[in-house]
Amino acid sequence: MSADRIGLARTAEAVKILNMKKLIFSAILLSVSAITFITGCGDKSTPPTQATNATSTVNSPADYLGAMARSEQSAVKTIDTASVKSAVQMFQADQGRLPKDLNELVEKKFLQKIPATPPGTRINYDPQTGDVKVVKD
Repeated sequence: MSADRIGLARTAEAVKILNMKKLIFSAILLSVSAITFITGCGDKSTPPTQATNATSTVNSPADYLGAMARSEQSAVKTIDTASVKSAVQMFQADQGRLPKDLNELVEKKFLQKIPATPPGTRINYDPQTGDVKVVKD
């Protein structure tokens, strides 16, 4: 056999191997596609549920702003009570007793001033327990 015929035989064999690889790859791809199609075709979805709250998209900006205002008031209450409670604890550690009222915390320099609360609320201090709360007027 000549060198040219040997070269052509090897090239033909390489083409056959390449075609077989393409055929196997196509078969695998087709199988995966068929399995995906079969398992994904069932109508198992549930219809969308109706919203139960009565708000609409027209009211959404007002609802959002109202929620923001309420959360800001809540945050202010938390901050105010935290600073006053801390001052009460420092006073008790330093003086060995609870303050008579919140003004005593200011007089003894444990607070610079009694913090302001949101409109319609006030700070309620119990001198017996040292409990501090923001309550509605």
